[in-house]
Amino acid sequence: MNKKLIAAAGFLGYGAYVLYRSEIDDLSAGDVMADQLSAAANAIDSGTFGMLKISNIRKANIGLLSNANIQAMLKVIRAGEGTLNAEGYSLLYGGDRFSGYGDHPRITVKKGNYTSTAAGAYQFLESTWDETAQILGLPDFSPTSQDIAAIGRIAARGALADVIAGRFDIAIRKIAREWASMPGSPYGQPTIQLETARKIFVSSKGTLESVA
Repeated sequence: MNKKLIAAAGFLGYGAYVLYRSEIDDLSAGDVMADQLSAAANAIDSGTFGMLKISNIRKANIGLLSNANIQAMLKVIRAGEGTLNAEGYSLLYGGDRFSGYGDHPRITVKKGNYTSTAAGAYQFLESTWDETAQILGLPDFSPTSQDIAAIGRIAARGALADVIAGRFDIAIRKIAREWASMPGSPYGQPTIQLETARKIFVSSKGTLESVA
């Protein structure tokens, strides 16, 4: 694709994203019309060349939590994020805990060279949480809401069907752009090894797709 066209599409996608974020930040859930969100999400999708599909977040639902492969992948993500223990859902970036699940804690933590609002089992940034919770209508930051939101982010990366089907390596490559701790993540932060991630998936009762 022509580089100028790529740049223009990226700019338009970013512009749509800014507008979309503004609508979420400034309006209550009752004020945001479904068609406005859908149009903005679709614009973002087209501007990110399939790497991020905000419109797919709506595919997440509580029923998917009963899927063994999804549960296994959620454990892989938590292992990478260092939140696999019982306290993982209440962890802030840096290792301290927050109290109460009424909302994302919205605490900014500075540690070393990094500053982050990441919190919970999947280390959601405040802005990422707001975006996802708004689309899914999540009422709180409870463990169940965090799990559903994580499924939404998996879906946003186009990996939901891959996870369910057991296409582990393909799914990991896609969600590595969402979670910096995943194997192959492009963000330059420490990651877990692919083989380690695969072993966690299988030991957590995940089933890999059989290759003929």
